Amino acid sequence: MSDRGFRRPRPLSPLREHLRDTLWFAPTMGFVCVFVLWLAASAVDEEIVALLQRAEAYDELGSLISFVQDAKTIVTTISSAMMTFIGVVFSISLVAVQMASGQLTPRVVRIFVRSRISKVTLTVFLATFLFSLLVLTSYESEADPRLVVSVPLLQSMLTLVLVGLSLLLFIAYVSSTLRLMQVGPVVDKIARDSFQVLGRMPRGPGGAEGLGPETGRVVYEGRAGVLRDVNTARLVRAARRQDVVLRVIPRIGDFVVPGTPVLAVHGGAVPSRLRYTVSVGVERTLHQDLAFGLRQLVDIALRALSTSVNDPTTAVQCLDRIAQFLAAVVDLPLGTVHHRDRSGRVRLVQEGPDWEDLVDLAFEEIRWCVAGSPQVSRRLLAGLDDLLPLAPEERKQPLVRHRALLVQAVERAVPVAADREFALLPDRQGIG
Repeated sequence: MSDRGFRRPRPLSPLREHLRDTLWFAPTMGFVCVFVLWLAASAVDEEIVALLQRAEAYDELGSLISFVQDAKTIVTTISSAMMTFIGVVFSISLVAVQMASGQLTPRVVRIFVRSRISKVTLTVFLATFLFSLLVLTSYESEADPRLVVSVPLLQSMLTLVLVGLSLLLFIAYVSSTLRLMQVGPVVDKIARDSFQVLGRMPRGPGGAEGLGPETGRVVYEGRAGVLRDVNTARLVRAARRQDVVLRVIPRIGDFVVPGTPVLAVHGGAVPSRLRYTVSVGVERTLHQDLAFGLRQLVDIALRALSTSVNDPTTAVQCLDRIAQFLAAVVDLPLGTVHHRDRSGRVRLVQEGPDWEDLVDLAFEEIRWCVAGSPQVSRRLLAGLDDLLPLAPEERKQPLVRHRALLVQAVERAVPVAADREFALLPDRQGIG
């Protein structure tokens, strides 16, 4: 069993993922960049004025002063209208996101928050507003070419460039937000994020045997919440320095409270410098949580199958992606994950979902809801039949069990033999 596709974890990887879950970081960096850009543009404008004054090109300088005074009206209009535009755009967007979360699942909001186009659009909009305000401070009341110090020519041009960029991003942002309200792009995004998690996971022989006796434990002392991820690179370094093996006790996605043991030490004393190696938050993320993508797809399918929504086609689209994901992991090592140092020695052991856990998560709850929906039962049977030939012999049993239970559920719920036969006919489109 090889580690093909595995990328060694980087120390700043958890920090980068946590920043992607925020909306404040990108605009803050945008403000810093805008301020630097304004200082540089102001210096260039002052140099242009000084150059023309040294050349005694006062007529040309007077023409520039006249041009920027006309541009001042445009910049003033931009600065006064941009914040209103930002408020209207994002108010409408929040309504769209709320509708999407109500129709699909509240967990799709994280897709909007992590969206790069959303962050870039908000950053450029706010940057345009701030830059226009800074440019207005550069205008002088002095109109004499011999006495003027700065003519914000480049600054005015950059303001217009930012406005043009804002309009282009507005079009892209609206398109992206509309896609968020569609089932297909949402479930496709969840599936692609799940495959990225799979690509970050080391794959090799598992099992906790051979770790040696447990010599210590580290308990969690922060606020209660969901274990979002662990800084594997830092934990591996700490275990290597102490020459021990660390084992993460709870799984990613488990809810932990203060006093919960989170790390077990095997083979020596508890390493120091374990602070900030475990991240706990209010909700799960897809950074290291292999099962969270399936959880989201199942949640969307269950809401679609509820009597209040009654949208079996959405459930079929979720089953398409569920089958795709399970087909990708059907022959991969799952369960215990071993993280090794550069010399190849195991330094960190993590318990993850095994094959049966993933199959149960994918099919158990949906199977309970499909008795009255032949479209979903047919698609579910087709998915199980597609996975069975791909699964190694030791992994067929959970699939066989779910197939048998699905058949029994439909037979109990559908009294007419012809309807039962129709509902139990595998079909990849549900009802094609």
